[in-house]
Amino acid sequence: MSRDVGIGEILLSDGSRLLLKILIINVRESPLDFMPFGGVNFNVDVVGGISIKELSNEVKGLIRDKPTMLVYPIDGWEIIPIKSHENAMAYTVVDSSKGKFIVKVSAEVVMAARNVKYRSVSNEPFYWLSWVYKISWEPYNGE
Repeated sequence: MSRDVGIGEILLSDGSRLLLKILIINVRESPLDFMPFGGVNFNVDVVGGISIKELSNEVKGLIRDKPTMLVYPIDGWEIIPIKSHENAMAYTVVDSSKGKFIVKVSAEVVMAARNVKYRSVSNEPFYWLSWVYKISWEPYNGE
């Protein structure tokens, strides 16, 4: 039972909908002498990225005649409020010296910024999200 990939959806105040996708790359048991969480500690390698799911007509109009940039621009960024978000959730079952555990990763978006001074080659504005990973585990009972 594993779902190594998790996808969360973010609604921004400009009406845009973004996706945050995470992937558990690897889970390794850490060689610590003591750990109160089931007697085991895990090092979890996770990566994440974003994509635009939907743009409002207002945002499309803001970038219509803007110059195209091939890379993320340095100037023109503005913080944009997050109206709602769904965390990206991924999990995997791992064997350890203390038995099987289900390792869970939740990624929560905490800040968003956009740049409408330029447009991408996909004719979209640039967005940047900041997120935190919340990692937990518990003994796996086969369910």
